[in-house]
Amino acid sequence: MEEWLDFLGRCIGFQWDKDNISKSWLKHGVNPIESEEIFFHQPLTIVEDVQHSQKEPRFYALGKTDSGRLLFVCFTARKNLIRVITARDMSRKERETHRHYEKENHSKV
Repeated sequence: MEEWLDFLGRCIGFQWDKDNISKSWLKHGVNPIESEEIFFHQPLTIVEDVQHSQKEPRFYALGKTDSGRLLFVCFTARKNLIRVITARDMSRKERETHRHYEKENHSKV
């Protein structure tokens, strides 16, 4: 996780293509701003998605938007940019995982 905190500290923005923006909005009702917001809130859980990393490393993040919406965001890192592939609401299992990390984070404060 420390390497991700380092990457997020160097990140200068997000990279989108119109298909990914449309896909997340049309399929899941998630707009690009919401997808980006989760990277600025704690807890943020980032896991490598080995199963879908054939062409380039892919990751998924579990996080919360400014309005408290819990999202699953699949992304890759290109140079100092986060390229969102898709975003959707978290599943029940993902919400439980996120809650676990949230409680763990609050107990350290």
